[in-house]
Amino acid sequence: MMDIKELYFIALVPHNDLRMRIREIKDDLYETFGAGHALKSPAHITLQRPFKRGVADEANIVTVLRKFAQVEKCFGIDLNGYGAFPPRVIYIKITDPDPVRKLHMRLKEVLINELDFSREEIMNAVQPHITVATRDLTAAAFSEAWPEFMNREFHGHFDAGSIFLLRHNGRNWDIFREFPFGDR
Repeated sequence: MMDIKELYFIALVPHNDLRMRIREIKDDLYETFGAGHALKSPAHITLQRPFKRGVADEANIVTVLRKFAQVEKCFGIDLNGYGAFPPRVIYIKITDPDPVRKLHMRLKEVLINELDFSREEIMNAVQPHITVATRDLTAAAFSEAWPEFMNREFHGHFDAGSIFLLRHNGRNWDIFREFPFGDR
């Protein structure tokens, strides 16, 4: 029997109230500029880009990520304003990305050493942010939207106290498992 492959990614996910605030921004970008791709996932900070694994590998992934999270410590994440990766991406900026980068570096080692990720699968570095518009934002729509967002205010805070494994359901990304940090 062939093992069915699923698509996953690993992220930090803000608390529900903040996710809903960010969802409203994504909805606005969809209604105004036709950019709906970012609506396919909950607000998140990517720690490991999407990867494919067999359903049979799921239990091991869950075990390894649970063990990893148990030794991690909670930290605060402040969000402030917007940034862009022209010509298609608008995102919410993170005030201090260093704790996220350090978490990513520790996670990267675990993915390589304990889950046999190849170097090609691993994100070498992260630029921590929360995307609100992405690949389906046309260059023309970006040039219209970005001037509106570049000086717009956004403030938020959440405590990163877990990592999340998200799984694609064929249309959207669902939170599949949460792995709380050891001091939570």
